Amino acid sequence: MPSLLQRVKSKMAIFAQRKARGMLDGEYGSVFRGRSLDFDDLRAYVPGDEVRDIDWKASARHGSPLIRRYVAVRRQTVLLVTDTGRNMAADAKSGEAKKDIAILALGVLGYLALRHGDVVGLVCGDSSTTRSLPAKGGEEHLERLLRHVDTNTRLDGPPSRLQDQLQHVAGNVKGRRLLFVVADELPADDATGRLLRRLRAQHEILWLTVRDADLAPSSQEIRESSTADSFSVADSAVLAWQPAAAAGVAAAYATAAAQRDAERKAMLRAAGIVEGDVAASDDVMTGLFALLERHRRAG
Repeated sequence: MPSLLQRVKSKMAIFAQRKARGMLDGEYGSVFRGRSLDFDDLRAYVPGDEVRDIDWKASARHGSPLIRRYVAVRRQTVLLVTDTGRNMAADAKSGEAKKDIAILALGVLGYLALRHGDVVGLVCGDSSTTRSLPAKGGEEHLERLLRHVDTNTRLDGPPSRLQDQLQHVAGNVKGRRLLFVVADELPADDATGRLLRRLRAQHEILWLTVRDADLAPSSQEIRESSTADSFSVADSAVLAWQPAAAAGVAAAYATAAAQRDAERKAMLRAAGIVEGDVAASDDVMTGLFALLERHRRAG
């Protein structure tokens, strides 16, 4: 069976060829603030590094900017939180399965955590069950976590209800953690907003939204496909494309989708949570980098 973590590493290697090495590592290392650090070594400055970390004396001797690197005295615990209900087995905006994009994102953040000496755990589930896998180190452990998400996210599984997994974290996880939440377009409501504010009071939270597929295909897609009907994973209802051909219906759908987005973003913002979003696996590396950078600046 192909390794899911190897797929993650391959994506990261491609990204490293396009971006300066160390940028993702640097952004990840900036997420936790105030932890005890010991000096490790020096490395070349790359865009995105903190100016305050430049060692000016060493830079003057070397002839180019050098950054002081530190190692944590104590390991941090990173908790991956995701939905394994059938909503996440549906298509993303790119046409890929949302779970494949989610697994890639979880793997990248988990692998960064391992590289920094941190331990990684998982909370996942659906409307019927929440599963918690303890935090450990090591690539074999991370592979098991990713495999668990992959195996348990199925179209024939129970419906999604991410609020149950968030409630589990609020009620059972003691101490401060870094929560990395990967979800689809979670609807906003008052109860969820209160839950998020409660979680944010205790934990650092990074939130990545995997964008849903467009339910109304474009006119070109309609022409190219003779079987353009789609099905809702929630109740198996047919989502016929014909009404979307009407300009008024398409405009109303776009307005409703924009309103849902705005409500979710406002809910997360009110809780003090920085959100990123991705529509395809090719977006994950840049999307995660941007999310880490925004989180650092927000702090």
